Amino acid sequence: MKILFTKTALVLLAAGVMMSSCSQKQQSQKTGITYNDRTNGGYQRFRQTHPSPGPGLVPIEGGTFVLGGSAGQDVAYEYNNVRRRVTVPSFYMDETEVSNQDWLDYLHWINITFTDDRELYYNATPDTLVWRRPLSYNEPYVDNYLRHPAFQDYPVVGVTWEQAQDYCVWRTDRTNENILRQRGNLLAWKDNANQKGGATKEPFNTDIYLNGQYRGQGIDGKKMMPDLNPNATNKGAKAVRPVRMEDGILKQGYRLPSEAEWEYAALALAGNTEFENINDGKVYPWNGMGVRSPKRATRGLMLANFKRSSGDNAGVGGYLNDKADITAPVRSYQPNDFGLYNMAGNVNEWVGDTYRQTSFEDVDDFNPFRGNEFTNKRLADPSKGLYAKDKFGRPIKDAAKSGHKLKYSEFIAAQQGGQNNSIETNPKGTPADSANAVANIPANPVAGKAYKADLRDYADSVNNDLYGTTTLVNNHSKVYKGGSWNDMAYWLNPSTRRFMNQDEASAEVGFRCAMTLVGAPEIYPQGKPHLKVKKAKAYKSR
Repeated sequence: MKILFTKTALVLLAAGVMMSSCSQKQQSQKTGITYNDRTNGGYQRFRQTHPSPGPGLVPIEGGTFVLGGSAGQDVAYEYNNVRRRVTVPSFYMDETEVSNQDWLDYLHWINITFTDDRELYYNATPDTLVWRRPLSYNEPYVDNYLRHPAFQDYPVVGVTWEQAQDYCVWRTDRTNENILRQRGNLLAWKDNANQKGGATKEPFNTDIYLNGQYRGQGIDGKKMMPDLNPNATNKGAKAVRPVRMEDGILKQGYRLPSEAEWEYAALALAGNTEFENINDGKVYPWNGMGVRSPKRATRGLMLANFKRSSGDNAGVGGYLNDKADITAPVRSYQPNDFGLYNMAGNVNEWVGDTYRQTSFEDVDDFNPFRGNEFTNKRLADPSKGLYAKDKFGRPIKDAAKSGHKLKYSEFIAAQQGGQNNSIETNPKGTPADSANAVANIPANPVAGKAYKADLRDYADSVNNDLYGTTTLVNNHSKVYKGGSWNDMAYWLNPSTRRFMNQDEASAEVGFRCAMTLVGAPEIYPQGKPHLKVKKAKAYKSR
């Protein structure tokens, strides 16, 4: 009884200490001003959290690895994956490829939101004609693969790189909208559907919302965030505000992974790592040199969906070896050590990079990527900071006009003039594709070269004028990786790379999304040594 009493007392004491520490308001370490107090100006400090992944994503703890290091012989003699040690920051990645069901959700939203815009729906529909071959009877896949429920969990194909990018933007907005409606920061789904006049017509966009342009009657929820700004008013009621980026509630944008991120995630060398030693390399996303399972229960079965040899896509009838003739469901086969499915085989996957043969030699050794096209959001009213919106409620983006922060007078001048280089006025490509992609900031006689926002061909010798004559590579050439159901085992190696134009599609190419991880890169700190860090002492005025 005495021991039980002692333990209970210790628990209560610890709880009391925690409650007393929590009751002490945080202070600025530099001024001593108390945070989250409306009476002293409403300076705010938010709860510091490690963001959780968005729906469908798994965390990938980054680190150093050898880009192109898993390749053996360069069978094609292309010399396009020369080994290079790089560092990839931690990020999130889709557990599976985007499926037909996922894409049908996207099409359904377009259909119910923009009921009269058949062009938008048509442009978002995958090209099902990619299944056609001159000497093959694939017409059933043309008619059924995308929409028949038998294929709903199969990876979507016939999607261009541009369509994949549009899907990422849509997915970001739907994820954040769902979070806000479930939390009550926006009108709940049921309340929105039942309000007079019907549901809100203007579609939610994350950037527009964060800029304070998506709120008002019929939009605001019952649980808005308290506004500590002493200048905020709400007609006698408690002042409230929308969610901000600082609250840590909204997710980062979904996007295509970079080529380095994709290769790092596919190899998943973390599964072979002890302390800082990689005990064994990999040729494929699994251990070993072969493509068959070594386990007793599944011995001899293929570990991925690929083409074993000419004319052998599935194995022998009665004992199909990889259980698939074309694609397979996105959760087929065993995941790699990061928990990712089908990082080899099934379908190739688009990545964000623009293709160049020497990219591995050219890119930075931290977070390598080729394909930057820097943009700025256009302001409809520069004096109020309001974004200009296109007909779909998304911010209009112009090619960036400078590589540094402009003076305010230059910023206003740039916004009021030279706004013709936008996605809206150049729907076929991106802002940087325009002939006038370089903005006309007032000339400075010592400024040097004009700023260029399109860096897809940075430090590159490719002459775009020779496209179609001596080269098939230009700024629209995008990388895809991973091998497919119709590829030989060579292409299952994560370091192999091919390219296709960003407006082209294939029955052998799909994609999955990634998301940037913000904050500390260590995802699994449990059981690992850490240096002690002292907390800042509270300031007491005398």
